[in-house]
Amino acid sequence: NQMYASWQTKLIVGIFAILGIVALAYLSLSLGRISLFPTDSYTLYANFDNISGLKTGDQVEIAGVQVGKVIAISLKDYRAHVELRLNKGVEVDTEAIASIKTSGIIGDKYVSISLGGGEHDITDDGVIRRTQSAFVLEDAIGQLINSNGSSSSGGGGSGRGSGAPTDDHSNDLK
Repeated sequence: NQMYASWQTKLIVGIFAILGIVALAYLSLSLGRISLFPTDSYTLYANFDNISGLKTGDQVEIAGVQVGKVIAISLKDYRAHVELRLNKGVEVDTEAIASIKTSGIIGDKYVSISLGGGEHDITDDGVIRRTQSAFVLEDAIGQLINSNGSSSSGGGGSGRGSGAPTDDHSNDLK
């Protein structure tokens, strides 16, 4: 009775194990790609009143297409200072609006850039001046409860000053 595998079987198992490790290493490097050579991108900044759950590594999108990533988030003048790395060739004009959106009801946050009609493009290390903070469901529910419970005139609050955009679209959620 021979209980041990032959040297040929050990060799075949060893080759498959090495191939498996190489394949796993390749997949983890290619799927978890962090831009090691950021020569094909440029950096823009945006300041928000409330980023509510936005994290580094989250997507930056224009018209639903991923064009970059959030690289860093810090506090500057009591506002959230967000560093965005965009792909080269993606041009953002001076009238663009950066807003924080949620994918789905409880999904991940991302930065959506709506292009404006600006004549000039923002250059590397430039700032997107027009921003719209994240919609916070808890704040909206709190405002709804407060406006219905405390106001007997029936008008309710206008919702201004709560991070709402300049053009008040708070009734667009139908």
